[in-house]
Amino acid sequence: MRIVAAFAIFSMLAGCSSYKPVGPVFNEALNAPYRLDSGDRVRITVFEQESLTNSYAVDKAGYVSVPLIGSVPARGRTTKQLESDIAQRLRDGFLRDPDVAAEVDTYRPFFIMGEVNTGGQYTYVPGMTAQNAVAIAGGYSPRAEQESVDITRRVGGRVLTGRVLASDPILPGDTIYVRESFF
Repeated sequence: MRIVAAFAIFSMLAGCSSYKPVGPVFNEALNAPYRLDSGDRVRITVFEQESLTNSYAVDKAGYVSVPLIGSVPARGRTTKQLESDIAQRLRDGFLRDPDVAAEVDTYRPFFIMGEVNTGGQYTYVPGMTAQNAVAIAGGYSPRAEQESVDITRRVGGRVLTGRVLASDPILPGDTIYVRESFF
């Protein structure tokens, strides 16, 4: 009987620490066009208009403040959509045929906590994996579960959390939680 109870407890603990795939919506965000949000910096180039060409921050309300035209909604939009909006506003009384380009200059940070040596907020670099994020946070603590992590991310206006392998990519704005290992 004790052997059966010990086996049952071991199975439950092993199940808690094993890899469990996330739903398809969670991973689809990795291949979707990048959506701007607070904390991003966008490099906007208005060709032949040096006074308008600059790097602009997406503010807490999700807007980019551009000279002449004021605040332009950026949250949830792609850089192509932002280019189009800025060009349209410049056409409305300021420039005849503006040529606008927008690209992400600096991505919003990611956050990491749990069983890492120095949790906190860090700068995102394109192509980063959860394991890279752990390295930036000073590595795993001695008690860390090193095979998988929990990631919380905003997908389509919803906040989702999923367990992924440490080798999986992360996105700007993700919150990574490194769990404690039971063994």
